[in-house]
Amino acid sequence: MQISELNHVALHVADVETSVAFYRDVMGLKQLPRPAFDFPGAWFALGTQELHLIGGRNQAVHSHNRGTHFALQVRSIREAETQLQAAGAEYRPAKKRPDGAWQVFLADPDGHVIELCDLGDADSSVLVSPSP
Repeated sequence: MQISELNHVALHVADVETSVAFYRDVMGLKQLPRPAFDFPGAWFALGTQELHLIGGRNQAVHSHNRGTHFALQVRSIREAETQLQAAGAEYRPAKKRPDGAWQVFLADPDGHVIELCDLGDADSSVLVSPSP
């Protein structure tokens, strides 16, 4: 099997409209057309990939910055923080990783943890795993 790239990330959410507002208004993602599935949901653009929200979650979310989460690369961590502040979002302030990249963590309305990362001057030798 040869995998060419990540296509999408799917998150199970309790309230689709609340999550749509978060990903559209706080995160600034563009909403995409979605096929007429027989269950609620919404799709968003993540660069060339997508975020799929699937409605009807009724169990706890187990997500943490050192556990299950997903990361979105941003052009500027400072711009990201400014946008989050303007939206009134709660987040952990920017912190520099040992490789030089900057990270901000926040949670969506369901508790899914999102990492925003700015690779900036990060040491690229530790960002890419060697090929087997």
